[in-house]
Amino acid sequence: MDLPKVLEVVYTVTESEAIHFMGAEVPPALSTPALLAWMELASRQAVGNLLEPGQDTVGVSATLKHLAPTPVGGKVRVVTKLVAIEGRLYSFEIEAFDETEKIGEARHDRAAIRVAKFADRVRAKMNL
Repeated sequence: MDLPKVLEVVYTVTESEAIHFMGAEVPPALSTPALLAWMELASRQAVGNLLEPGQDTVGVSATLKHLAPTPVGGKVRVVTKLVAIEGRLYSFEIEAFDETEKIGEARHDRAAIRVAKFADRVRAKMNL
């Protein structure tokens, strides 16, 4: 497979992704956890067709720089690039842009997992 593999996804900032803790004088803006979640979701989507049946990916590491705010209602374009595959590990370079500027950049790794085995591990912890 030729790398990098690129996928772009556009999201809209809603109240549920916004921070509100700075007080009434600061308009709600996209939170860092929401930006990271969008980057992870786009990266997961980018490799879906590379996996075997019964597999998915989970995030194992991320380094994020949130560079600028985006208000509620703003559009955010996440561009994720699959730059390396090493065994079960998929590595991404990700950028995010609103309608004005670059708002974020990240490096992110995801690991391919067997869904059934992962589910068993989660269930085992539920019965502690």
